[in-house]
Amino acid sequence: MKSNIFKDKLDRLYIAVVTPLKEKDLSVDEEALRKFLQYCLKPEFIEAGVGIIINPEAGEIFYLSREEKNRNIEIAIEECGGKVPVFAGVIDNKTEDTISVAKDAKKLGVNGIFVMPPLGAMDVTSAWNAVKYPEVMVDMIKAIDKAVNLPIIVHPTATFSPAYGVGLPLEVTKMMIEEIPNIIGWKMTYNYEGYRTMARYFRSLDRHVAVLGAPAIFFHENLSTGQFDGTVTGSFCYAMESMLEHIKAWDNMDINKSREIWESGLAQLQEYVYSEYSRLHIKYKTATWLRGLIPNPWMRPPLPKPRVEEIQTLYKLLKNCKLNVITKTEVDKVINKITNK
Repeated sequence: MKSNIFKDKLDRLYIAVVTPLKEKDLSVDEEALRKFLQYCLKPEFIEAGVGIIINPEAGEIFYLSREEKNRNIEIAIEECGGKVPVFAGVIDNKTEDTISVAKDAKKLGVNGIFVMPPLGAMDVTSAWNAVKYPEVMVDMIKAIDKAVNLPIIVHPTATFSPAYGVGLPLEVTKMMIEEIPNIIGWKMTYNYEGYRTMARYFRSLDRHVAVLGAPAIFFHENLSTGQFDGTVTGSFCYAMESMLEHIKAWDNMDINKSREIWESGLAQLQEYVYSEYSRLHIKYKTATWLRGLIPNPWMRPPLPKPRVEEIQTLYKLLKNCKLNVITKTEVDKVINKITNK
């Protein structure tokens, strides 16, 4: 049965795929990446409408070399085999290098690109006033678009504001949408109020730009209002089964079932994961490891190791959601490494 959620062929439940690393040298564990992608591509998940974003922020793109980015894309294309859309994250320190990364992705056969904000100096990161100086991000994406001419999903993070949280303000968004027709999806990185404001703007457009939910903590409310055309989220890496069941219930307008699923552990899990954005991607990866879907939770420094209390809390919350997890013995082995026992 065709889902009522998706309005366009590229509207999908995009999984922001974590990148498994080998414990010994923190090199990319290609075998583990393949296995994880195979999990993401189970027939029931494909039927539910998943898509793949390889090399997202959750996949530690900022700490991958150009060669590693390309190899991850190759693996994703091979494993997906045309069964679902594959978008690739593109970012590097300079705009010209980001364009090269985007050209690589196009050559390797992706369906589209996932564009992130500029990196580098505080002028374009922590101190950037997006409303006053929109060209910082707009010009970069326009240059990428001119070079590759592919569908674009935008990761619109910016400096924090009360109205939008960490999401890009409406004024800059309008400029970007008007000047870059290839934008087909917008990752909704916003706080609840900002999400509502932005979703209403996208619904007012003459063309379709997908409202792609990001913070899974808001999915219950986003689904209830219809402000949900799909997702871009790392939460699918660790809670796919429960989340798809919840989304399916809303799609079928079974409100009682959706509420039951949400309040039977899923809400509490997402509330913990999203309780502190400075630990978000660490929790994504730790929870994915606790599910037994990747071999370990290690990330490349300066990203830190998970804390013991994070591991223990996530383990309990995942079990409360009736999701399969690794054994307590396996958990303790990692905790001992963290505490140097």
